[in-house]
Amino acid sequence: MKLGEKQVLTVVKTVEFGVYLGTENDKVLLPKKQVPKDIEPGDPIEVFLYKDSSDRLIATTNEPKLTLGELAVLEVLQVGKVGAFLDWGLEKDLFLPFKEQTAKVKPGDRCLVTLYIDKSQRLCATMKVYESLRKDSPYKKDDRVKGIIYDTSDNFGLFVAVDEKFSGLIPKREVPAGLSVGDEIEARVTEVKPDGKLSLSVREKAFIQMDKDAVTVLKKLEENGGSIPFNDKADAELIKKEFGMSKNAFKRAVGHLYKERKILIREDGITLK
Repeated sequence: MKLGEKQVLTVVKTVEFGVYLGTENDKVLLPKKQVPKDIEPGDPIEVFLYKDSSDRLIATTNEPKLTLGELAVLEVLQVGKVGAFLDWGLEKDLFLPFKEQTAKVKPGDRCLVTLYIDKSQRLCATMKVYESLRKDSPYKKDDRVKGIIYDTSDNFGLFVAVDEKFSGLIPKREVPAGLSVGDEIEARVTEVKPDGKLSLSVREKAFIQMDKDAVTVLKKLEENGGSIPFNDKADAELIKKEFGMSKNAFKRAVGHLYKERKILIREDGITLK
């Protein structure tokens, strides 16, 4: 009997409220509403084993959205006093303890999780999936990929699960404003590390991104009445907060606009011509 896994078990006994599967000495109940028609002792049946609300081992023929050893993005249904509860397609919701959350979740959020068995031999979810991610992706530099942000680090950046299974990172210098855990993104592979991990960027290459950034700067100037109270020598954090781009990207965009004679760069700021 393997908790948290799909497996084929044999019917050993039929009762009024269902059938028992396994062996005479080690059996588990499959509730009546889950029992296929015309099932008889000796017949094999594929089931998933988990624990019900009374912590009793139970079998189900329903398809779980997540089993042991897998990763899946699940929706948060509710948040209780000690954790959150996720929809994993079974009669009992999946428990996600606060200590296993990489960011605070709320109902309606979607988060990448994997299963583990806690000290009480119950199945629980964790958002700490770093060690579960694979490093053998088929991607190469400049490929476009999709993924979900599952953790953040002030030192390293945003951790991304590409295709919900491969290890990726948006380095700190590449992190734009507004992204957080649970966000699903499209990115460009900037490097495949020797260990197989992917370095990512949600920005285009500099010569492509420049026009987009220039438009962003122009729009901000127009919204602010034609000027902003700082120039491209401003602090990087201020630039990132106001424009969602790095200082280097901002300098390239401002330089581009200056060459096109659309702006004036002054000691105290930038203005439209």
